[in-house]
Amino acid sequence: MSRIGKRPVPVPAGVTASIEGKTLSVKGPKGTLSMGLADEVTYALEDGSISVQPANETKRSRSFWGMQRTLVQNLITGVTEGYSKTLQITGVGYRANVQGKNLKLQLGYSHDVDFAIPEGITIATPDQTTVQITGIDKQQVGQVAAEIRRWRKPEPYKGKGIKYQGEFIFRKEGKKK
Repeated sequence: MSRIGKRPVPVPAGVTASIEGKTLSVKGPKGTLSMGLADEVTYALEDGSISVQPANETKRSRSFWGMQRTLVQNLITGVTEGYSKTLQITGVGYRANVQGKNLKLQLGYSHDVDFAIPEGITIATPDQTTVQITGIDKQQVGQVAAEIRRWRKPEPYKGKGIKYQGEFIFRKEGKKK
């Protein structure tokens, strides 16, 4: 029995949800999101909330139950509040700035890295060592943050690289003389 799946997802005022065929569409103040519906789960719109129930008693449908409810919750949160991730850049000469539709990263390579900002994502650089990624799709925001971080992962000796804000980097001691 899924504890998460049992609770219906409340639809706040100003947000409209509709189920057409195999697609759930949610429209809110920040935009519109939609997702495909799984066959293992049944969805119902009732009095200001969306309830998710397993279609049958198989292990597969019970395992989909909580995940699908969380995906519906992510759609609602995305169109009302949006999602954000912050990256910190550490290292001498490492910096980032937004130029038009590109994020220009200087990460110690012989060339600058130009990262094209995808549609639906907003990237801001309040200072040269901070990158803020915002959008309404949680998966897309996380994917963009991971792709930027992949250019220079933090290393354990000096801690240089790109890390998520609040991420702990396990530090190693260097060679002993």
